[in-house]
Amino acid sequence: MKRIIFTLAFFGLSFFTYSQNASVESSTYGIQSGILGLWLHNESAISEEFALRSEVGFDTGLWAGSYYDKVGFLLAPVLSLEPRWYYNLDKRQRKSRRTDGNSGNFLSLKTSYHPDWFVISNYENVRVISDISIVPTWGIRRHLGKHFTYETGIGLGYKYTFAKQAGYLENESDVAINLHLRIGYRF
Repeated sequence: MKRIIFTLAFFGLSFFTYSQNASVESSTYGIQSGILGLWLHNESAISEEFALRSEVGFDTGLWAGSYYDKVGFLLAPVLSLEPRWYYNLDKRQRKSRRTDGNSGNFLSLKTSYHPDWFVISNYENVRVISDISIVPTWGIRRHLGKHFTYETGIGLGYKYTFAKQAGYLENESDVAINLHLRIGYRF
């Protein structure tokens, strides 16, 4: 009888150990590249399902037309802060899917600032007018192997442009779209 109780207790403890909740990693660093930019990021855990992503990088701009003698290209710095809610980590763990490196679906509030510090361009005297955007976003992140990731997201939000600083009469507000597809490396 003691053996049966001991065996049941052992299996019961292992069941409870396995059924722990999945959670975001305490801190993860990486670099990502997409069609229109390059970014370094850090995600730090706020709670079991929430992480705060901070990002610094370069967004790309392209332009062309009959007024220009060649296709214009620029890289402008961008600073982003994005609280993310990874809402399906427990479900992914129950289905024996990966959750390491915050692999999962997320909802976020991406806040980005483009400062007018400098611009890298194939044209001279190109400036970027500073702006800030706040975009609610839905996205997914998955891992390929141990270090490589891919991420995609879509969102629609608000953008405020500081046009007075560039000599215009009024600042402007507009709709902002966050549509991204990125491939990255996690350190």
